[in-house]
Amino acid sequence: MMKAMNKSNEHVLAGGACFNEKADSHLVCVQNDDGNYQTQAISIHNQPRKVTGASFFVFSGALKSSSGYLAKSSIVEDGVMVQITAENMDALRQALRDMKDFTITCGKADTEDPQEHIYIQWVDDDKNVNKGVVSPIDGKSMESITSVKIFHGSEYKANGKVIRWTEVFFLENDDQHNCLSDPADHSRLTEHVAKAFCLALCPHLKLLK
Repeated sequence: MMKAMNKSNEHVLAGGACFNEKADSHLVCVQNDDGNYQTQAISIHNQPRKVTGASFFVFSGALKSSSGYLAKSSIVEDGVMVQITAENMDALRQALRDMKDFTITCGKADTEDPQEHIYIQWVDDDKNVNKGVVSPIDGKSMESITSVKIFHGSEYKANGKVIRWTEVFFLENDDQHNCLSDPADHSRLTEHVAKAFCLALCPHLKLLK
């Protein structure tokens, strides 16, 4: 989140959303026969929708105070966009930096009707990941271990076979003093390690079945 804030425009904050296992429906963007896109919600048949997941979120700080709205929310394709004032955007960014919960009230400023509320909440790390994944190296379970998919990793070819770096698993280390805090450092380190392993394995690829 900090990386997204530091690299984003000061008036816009956007991010991708993870799959929510608690959601009973999910927004999808479907292209119709005319080539246009429309939003649909995939849900469980004959079940009421209570929690709907989205693929991304966008906070825009371009809402004018003179618009008469406190904030406005809308569905865009398979994501959610929230328009807020510049002052609210500054407050949201500060709350995220301080790791504090934040609430946005949507609707007209001069109405007594029930308002829509958007809650940004900090929660415990989700350890419910990589279910059933087992390391092919030593048979160790990878459940609850955070990993990152590598979509543009380098390929190494030898003896008619290709080896590719596809995923990185981050194992916990008791020595916290030597841990890398910057995600960019993680990326550089894992790339160097992956390159070294791939180069070392290339001469032996012909032994793979």
